Amino acid sequence: MGIVDNAVYADGVRVAEPASLASTFEALRAERGRSTDPMAWIGLYRPDQEQVQAVADEFDVHPLAVEDTIKAHQRPKLERYGDVLFTVLRTARYIDSDERVEFGELHVFTGRDFVVTVRHAESPDLARVRARMEGNRDLLRHGPHAVLYAILDEVVDEYAPVVAGLENDIDEIEDELFGGSPDVSRRIYQLIREVMEFQRATHPLLDILEALDAGAVKYGMEEELRRNLRDVKDHVVRVVDRADAFRAVLQNSLTVNATVVGERQNEEMRAMTEASLVQNEEVKRISGWAAILFAPTLVGTIYGMNFEHMPELTWLYGYPAALGLMVLGSVVLYRVFKRKQWL
Repeated sequence: MGIVDNAVYADGVRVAEPASLASTFEALRAERGRSTDPMAWIGLYRPDQEQVQAVADEFDVHPLAVEDTIKAHQRPKLERYGDVLFTVLRTARYIDSDERVEFGELHVFTGRDFVVTVRHAESPDLARVRARMEGNRDLLRHGPHAVLYAILDEVVDEYAPVVAGLENDIDEIEDELFGGSPDVSRRIYQLIREVMEFQRATHPLLDILEALDAGAVKYGMEEELRRNLRDVKDHVVRVVDRADAFRAVLQNSLTVNATVVGERQNEEMRAMTEASLVQNEEVKRISGWAAILFAPTLVGTIYGMNFEHMPELTWLYGYPAALGLMVLGSVVLYRVFKRKQWL
């Protein structure tokens, strides 16, 4: 962590590669006496407070900007403190293995003859930006404004894989929506959170680019750089539109999923109701037959008691009468239950 790369440039060429911040400051001061357009480009990665403060003291950076850089977790914004422009960018990259978007933060200080980048995440690849700029001497001659443009362009370019990854995830959601997957609701909510975070990273870029263009003449930005920034803005507009469309699709998917889940629950409740009705019919049928069988059982149980003094024990027609009572009771109960559709 700390210093990743720092160099001093003159006329679009790297002329010094100091090993420390103090050496960089000295080399820049010396180069100011030899050339008319020197520039120091310092790249820091998660620096400590001492390193940030050293840069602030050398280039007269406002304490509020220093505080924001140390604490990080800032929204994308563009602020000017005198001759120093403080830009906060939210970076994003798509992690294929986890199918998620990782967000980071990049702070850029630009002055008349210096650029300081403070990276709080793995992206963007500022080494690629530096190599691109050093390979284009005409562009690098434009100084700190050109470096800021290149960084903005790289950040926006790295949004493209994020858009593709989110689009692929949403396609998978649409495939799973009617498949009955129990995790689809959780995945939709997760994607909505990622898309909202992506919107918070991209939407402010439009204001940042408009502010840069508005102050281009006042702060001496070349027309070629303004054209390049307008091209970056066009890319941002497309990314913002896609992000807005993603959120609308996910909101609709959430509604559709709620409808599908509701219909599935209704089907389950209907099936349970039908099963309950069938059970009720079976219970009524069993209860009816049990009652029919209970009538002769009752008569037989009474006459099966071992008592000497019972009516009809010595009656000649007692046995046929008992059988007739059993049959009559069963027939009456059968007709009653049949009429009530229990049987």
